Amino acid sequence: MTKDAPWLFRTYAGHSTAAASNALYRTNLAKGQTGLSVAFDLPTQTGYDSDDPRALGEVGKVGVPVCHLGDMRALFRDIPLEQMNTSMTINATAPWLLALYIAVAEEQGADVSKLQGTVQNDLMKEYLSRGTYICPPKPSLRMITDVAAYTRVHLPKWNPMNVCSYHLQEAGATPEQELAFALATAVAVLDDLRTKVPAADFPNMVGRISFFVNAGIRFVTEMCKMRAFVDLWDEILRDRYGITDEKARRFRYGVQVNSLGLTEQQPENNVYRILLEMLAVTLSKKARARAVQLPAWNEALGLPRPWDQQWSLRMQQILAYETDLLEYDDLFDGNPAIDRKVEVLKTGARDELARIDAMGGAIEAIDYMKARLVESNAQRIARVESGETTVVGVNRWKEGAPSPLTTGDGAIMQSDPQAEADQIARLRDWRAGRDAAAVTTALASLRRAATTGENVMPASIACARAGVTTGEWAAELRRAFGEFRGPTGVARAPSNRTDGLDEIRQQVQAVSSRLGRPLKFLVGKPGLDGHSNGAEQIAARARDCGMDITYDGIRLTPAEIVDKAAEEQAHVIGLSILSGSHMPLVAEVLACMRKAGLSVPLIVGGIIPEDDAETLRGMGVAAVYTPKDFELNRIMLDIVGLVDPQPVAAE
Repeated sequence: MTKDAPWLFRTYAGHSTAAASNALYRTNLAKGQTGLSVAFDLPTQTGYDSDDPRALGEVGKVGVPVCHLGDMRALFRDIPLEQMNTSMTINATAPWLLALYIAVAEEQGADVSKLQGTVQNDLMKEYLSRGTYICPPKPSLRMITDVAAYTRVHLPKWNPMNVCSYHLQEAGATPEQELAFALATAVAVLDDLRTKVPAADFPNMVGRISFFVNAGIRFVTEMCKMRAFVDLWDEILRDRYGITDEKARRFRYGVQVNSLGLTEQQPENNVYRILLEMLAVTLSKKARARAVQLPAWNEALGLPRPWDQQWSLRMQQILAYETDLLEYDDLFDGNPAIDRKVEVLKTGARDELARIDAMGGAIEAIDYMKARLVESNAQRIARVESGETTVVGVNRWKEGAPSPLTTGDGAIMQSDPQAEADQIARLRDWRAGRDAAAVTTALASLRRAATTGENVMPASIACARAGVTTGEWAAELRRAFGEFRGPTGVARAPSNRTDGLDEIRQQVQAVSSRLGRPLKFLVGKPGLDGHSNGAEQIAARARDCGMDITYDGIRLTPAEIVDKAAEEQAHVIGLSILSGSHMPLVAEVLACMRKAGLSVPLIVGGIIPEDDAETLRGMGVAAVYTPKDFELNRIMLDIVGLVDPQPVAAE
């Protein structure tokens, strides 16, 4: 039997500056990585330049900043793009980053028609879980299919969209919800794309839509989920779109295994979790991933070092090259237990798809899907809190020897504190050195394309060549289409959850009586971080405990949060910051509070090293919470204690 070729080996990477990221990419390729997976920083993802006030503290933190053609040129220096397979995790600004990539390839002398790779280009999951959207859903859908229609003619080997269910699972989706919500997104895109390409080319375009999924720790269920994806996608393409070519109906996907389940406690255990999750997407030949990227074992603690990423890469290589996995047909065909589980998942997904379809499709069902995710995540957290779900080292077998892997200088990589200032200086030099008239002309063409319904890609590529910046490109789209604030998924009315809340409710009621009004808790997400799961769950639990909560969603400025707290007469403010930008953002919130004369406790949650937590407490933060603080009821009691004008101990 012919041995199968292995999947693409990728590492999701990018940080600090384009030059630093380029060095990391070339090092990883030399170690045997076979494809690139580019992480962009939050300003780039949300359409802001590095010197925009909203980008403060966020530049280069969760990815690489790319403000213009010069940055993209530096990012891929000495990497021949015609020979590379590049995945770019970019959504709201996907047309722009693809335009920059094309412009750099042209400068390299590449045949653009040979470029291979993917832009994620999935705005639906941004509204539901990740939060890096810019424009409303309908114009965003239009730009997704603009990219697809452009690649049909000019980049025939490029995947123009990666339907992303990864963040749905991170936001709490059940396997059935992950299947249904991702497939509903794909249907919305294909329905729109069908109006933009010739009927004869539509099957080929369908075959270039790929998926990006998550694989959790219940690896049998996850493997069955992937087999269900294969069957359901084939079914939809055959029955809804009449695609007869089996190759075009093939379910093609890449995977990043679960980051939600990585634990801060006993982080060395994460190595086993990552391995088991990788098996879910590699063991079944019928449902094997086409590309795999694995997180590092210590990502719940901070930014992984190159060695940590190498360790994850070696895990893939050992499975692919040392074992005999790729020498066999599917190991699970005909297994009755697997077949039963797959059918259960497919039935549940079909039911969800029918509900979404009855609402008018994915675009019309955003509020419904968001609320379902928040509720599912609440149930997941409750199972961990109660011990119904075992997490080794977290809620069972918590005692253990300290890990030698987490000790000593350099155990966690620190981002370069000078990188943001250096990036801003280069950006200002770029603006000063470009042809201002060419920029004005290019932006006028983009404005015309956006408002007349033309495909935005040709004008975006012209902007890239002219030296337009990310913020300038996005500003034209904001003017043309407006901005959008997605649903929070946190209903005002309490849920039906009551387990373990009676004592907390009594304490909240007692404190509210002493305060003379309900305990008011404002939850805020400053900066550009769109990971809202923690904020949503804190707000929902506080609501269920009887607090009067205010949570207005993501991407608020510190001034907006403090102004709202003053207006609402909040008794306590809670900030959720998971991008690593907690130090500058908390400092700005505290400054705004002092300016407003607002003297209430401030608490902060995020991926915060202990040294930073100690500094934050010294700055005046009342409490700091990290992923190890998974017991939400404990946090609720802490809040009551912070606000209580008459502490229980004095009674």
